[in-house]
Amino acid sequence: MAMQKKNAAVAIFDHHSEAEAAIQELHRAGFDIKKLSIVGRDYHSEEHVVGYYNAGDRMSYWGKMGAFWGGIWGLLFGAAFFWVPGLGPLIVGGPLVSWIVAALEGALFVGGLSVLGAALYSIGIPKDSVLQYEAAVRSDRYLVVAHGTPDEVRKAKEILDAQSAEPTQVHLNDED
Repeated sequence: MAMQKKNAAVAIFDHHSEAEAAIQELHRAGFDIKKLSIVGRDYHSEEHVVGYYNAGDRMSYWGKMGAFWGGIWGLLFGAAFFWVPGLGPLIVGGPLVSWIVAALEGALFVGGLSVLGAALYSIGIPKDSVLQYEAAVRSDRYLVVAHGTPDEVRKAKEILDAQSAEPTQVHLNDED
């Protein structure tokens, strides 16, 4: 699978409510909601699903955090639930879903990375940053990823930095 480098701002949040507030703030600021992704885990799923995704329509989820994920999926384009070895139950919303599916279908696995890591790496995020993001998700934190032009990503960084406990990282792969 060829790498399709994208620009991205990635923020790490400790709690789902912080991630949700950041997405709402980006939306209020006029950021295109179709260019946002969120990644998190839920240990309290009641089913042992290997993988499920839905791109476009609304996806249902009835685990312990169903209200949170249902609200997020109502905003974002595409949603998925994957069981990822090493990470466990992984819930993803936004364009990152299609990149994870492409990594699965294309059997793209980069040494030592999960399928989430391979998807992030495939869009041009450096491996050291990918490892940091995988570790954050593994420790029950949430990633919010804003994709877009360099200017859009820089604007998203400003908004995310005001919402996040950790500084947002920007990964630019094409300068306009």
